[in-house]
Amino acid sequence: MNKTWLIIKREYLTRVTKKTFIILTLLGPILMAGLITAIMWIGMEDSEHQRILVVDDQYPTFEILKSTSDVEFDYDNYTIEYAKEIFYKSDYTAVLYIPKNIAYANNAMLYFKKQPSLNSIKNIENKVEKIVEDLKLELFKIDRADFEKVNTNFHLNAVKFSSEGTEEKMDTEKNAVGFVFGLMIYFFIFLYGVQVMRGVIEEKTSRIVEVIISSVKPFQLMMGKIIGVAMVGLTQFLLWIILTTILYTFAVTLIIGNNYGADVVSSTQMSAEIMQNMQPDNGISAKQLIENGNIISRINFPLMLSMFGFYFLFGYLLYSAMFAAVGSAVDSETDVQQFMLPITLPLIAAYMISIFAVQNPNGPAAFWFSIFPLTSPIVMMVRLAIGVGDGGIPLWEVATSMALLIIGFVITVWLASKIYRIGLLMYGKRPSYKEMLRWLIKAEK
Repeated sequence: MNKTWLIIKREYLTRVTKKTFIILTLLGPILMAGLITAIMWIGMEDSEHQRILVVDDQYPTFEILKSTSDVEFDYDNYTIEYAKEIFYKSDYTAVLYIPKNIAYANNAMLYFKKQPSLNSIKNIENKVEKIVEDLKLELFKIDRADFEKVNTNFHLNAVKFSSEGTEEKMDTEKNAVGFVFGLMIYFFIFLYGVQVMRGVIEEKTSRIVEVIISSVKPFQLMMGKIIGVAMVGLTQFLLWIILTTILYTFAVTLIIGNNYGADVVSSTQMSAEIMQNMQPDNGISAKQLIENGNIISRINFPLMLSMFGFYFLFGYLLYSAMFAAVGSAVDSETDVQQFMLPITLPLIAAYMISIFAVQNPNGPAAFWFSIFPLTSPIVMMVRLAIGVGDGGIPLWEVATSMALLIIGFVITVWLASKIYRIGLLMYGKRPSYKEMLRWLIKAEK
């Protein structure tokens, strides 16, 4: 174990002291925090003032269009031809053309110089729609009060009801968060697994390995390299989480907080459904509604982070053993391609299944792929987002998945070590699958 520890220490210190590791560790959080902040900023930013010329073929039916701080309506008895003629010479940002048959066509035209935001377009649609409704009610002799009684905006709320009597809204946003965790494992396994393979190839081609294995066993060398790179990955990941959180919090507090009021920031965390149901006499505080609508508060992050650590670690150890075996069997990276398909195929399949698992986390495909060791690190993270236990994933499924992953890791390392032991000293010959199978049988004897 002392020799294995020396190899782990060497692999770890050699990699974390490289300039590329330091640059990526510092640059990654800056880019991630900047991207998240930019997306949030763009999502909240809609300050462009729209000045719209309204051309109404039923003049003056739509003169009741009300201007707001974001959208200003100028109403005049122009033809659409004249409006188009003066459009680019004026300071109008758009021309809203309402045809004579709008009550039947349900369509109008919006001509713009610079495309307005979706929020602005939706705002205009809502205002016009209200007037069109009034026109239809008058046309068909329907009273507005009667219409409001029968007008139905149906929505089905799916709620998970536990045996303790607690209720929790079911949505796919949680599964999307789980998909992000699974996607991170997918990329990290590739990133650090390939590092293990390249490290083995470099030592083999430089003949340094011949000196090393005179002092340590091949299995110790393989495990030391795998664990050392794993520690590098965990170190980088933890630093990314800490630094990204700090930078994001700083950016939101100083940049967004200074440009938007607390009410605006809070409103971005509420869904339209919550805003509509925020009545003063319903017994639910605004704070509770905001927390229920915020995806961050609905995710069990202690569970997700702990499971991420487990599935990332053992998923990486399982795949890196295969990467190390491939690296020991070839003399250069150009010979790697023929052996990469069996390794990458389960990862690609897991990624594809995880996309479907977002919509149906309890489906047969999601279940079986979350149990199978080669795909469980990615697929299970999607399913874990809905919770474990009552109303979520049964505890026995999670325990089975974790146990099989550990067993799969042990078996994979045992088989990979046999290929590693022989392939490490093989030079000048490109091995085939048949020959690698013979190595396994020979090692067994």
